[in-house]
Amino acid sequence: MTTLYLLLALVATAAWITSTVTLRMKALERRSERLERRLGLVLDHFGIEEPEPAGLDEVRALVREGRTIEAIRVYRRVTGADLLEAKQAVEALTGV
Repeated sequence: MTTLYLLLALVATAAWITSTVTLRMKALERRSERLERRLGLVLDHFGIEEPEPAGLDEVRALVREGRTIEAIRVYRRVTGADLLEAKQAVEALTGV
């Protein structure tokens, strides 16, 4: 019986930790989005354009050759983007 209580306590603790971490991650994501918007406003105010990451010429060449999957891989490597963001960016280049 004590093993059952110990197991329930362990599960409850794990659930509490998970929810706490999830809430903290969401708060950090919201803060990051606000900071990115503010940085964008500052860059716009001063007329500064964000430089294009090195390697996008390779991505464009792969897109022209119809090698979309490789283009997505290279885009992720040169920009640090996640898979969905890279896929959307490469599709924008292909006009899909």
